[in-house]
Amino acid sequence: MNLRILVGTRKGTFLVTRQNGRWRPHLAGHGGQGVNYAAADPETGTLWALLGHGHWGAKLSRSTDGGATWADAPQIRYPEGARHYLPPPPSETGAGEGAPTLKPATLLKLWTMAFGPGGRVWVGTIPGGLFESRDGGETFELNRGLWDHESRGGDLFAGPGNGTTKWFGTPAAEGEFAPGIHSIVVDPRTPDRLWVAISTAGVFETTDGGRTWRTRNQGLTMDYSPNPGDEWAGHDPHAVVQCAGQPDVLWQQNHCGVFVSEDGAATWRKVSRPEQGVHFGFPVAVDPEDGRTAWLVPGKSDMQRTTLDGALFVARTRDGGASWEALRAGLPQEHAYDVVYRHALDHRAGVLAFGSTTGNLYVSEDRGETWQAAAHNLPPVYSVRFA
Repeated sequence: MNLRILVGTRKGTFLVTRQNGRWRPHLAGHGGQGVNYAAADPETGTLWALLGHGHWGAKLSRSTDGGATWADAPQIRYPEGARHYLPPPPSETGAGEGAPTLKPATLLKLWTMAFGPGGRVWVGTIPGGLFESRDGGETFELNRGLWDHESRGGDLFAGPGNGTTKWFGTPAAEGEFAPGIHSIVVDPRTPDRLWVAISTAGVFETTDGGRTWRTRNQGLTMDYSPNPGDEWAGHDPHAVVQCAGQPDVLWQQNHCGVFVSEDGAATWRKVSRPEQGVHFGFPVAVDPEDGRTAWLVPGKSDMQRTTLDGALFVARTRDGGASWEALRAGLPQEHAYDVVYRHALDHRAGVLAFGSTTGNLYVSEDRGETWQAAAHNLPPVYSVRFA
């Protein structure tokens, strides 16, 4: 199988291909620009990059020739009159104090994207907007069902709404502590069913193409809240993924542990093993056929974003989280302090790849048993996706 890996970094988009038995990266585009996320539309083959340029701001870029050339795509903009409640910044004791501030929506970050049949494309942003295209990315429209949800104040186009928000912020963009959509999961059985994960509001689901949404946080816990099992409680998923062959199985790496759902996110079950180092982290990948098999790259904690004891490993479960293995062969076991972000781990046909903020890119061709370095000197890696 001819696999390519698309890597978004702080200073460009890289393509990694296998040549003479080795994986080799080359800069494919956007040299010197921040690339928050890069992915391929499986239906058309178009490559997309979500840029975060320090001067020009957030922009969409795409390539229709396999990454040889790139061009600006039609851009995402919030409609006139779009407003949101900005939550008060967090304090040392947790959630911020005081009333939220109503302000006009300004695009701060393009964070993730997903694809569906018939030219459907979704993009998640900070401050918490879900944009949809039904023409392959030629035009985008803000999903009002989620934007106007009562949990974040109601219809703020018409007035001040209910004056409150349950959507707290994320430090993932400069400028303000606003919520963001970082995971979009499209049900392979119907593109009208979506799950989105929000930092910080938890998981939402729609079954009617985005007209209505409901929370899917039952079973999640927020350790820092006085009501850790509350529907809201500041739930902070770091990444949510789905098993394509068993679509009701979803996995979540959360700020407060590892969770799995076997009923379409109606309920979640915590499967952390802190004594094995399996608890905090950002990315998660799931086998496309066997929903019991998943991989993580654990970290130490939010306050100490590094490996455990200076050793890098990948954790794998093959029984739905009942037990975990530490896969270390080929990965550095001393003086390694890699941090792997939420979009920087992917799986395709038995091959796994992940990249770190220290510019290391590792690939396994045997489901994680052994690893080889594909690169050591990339810019900090934000996303890794097979293309």
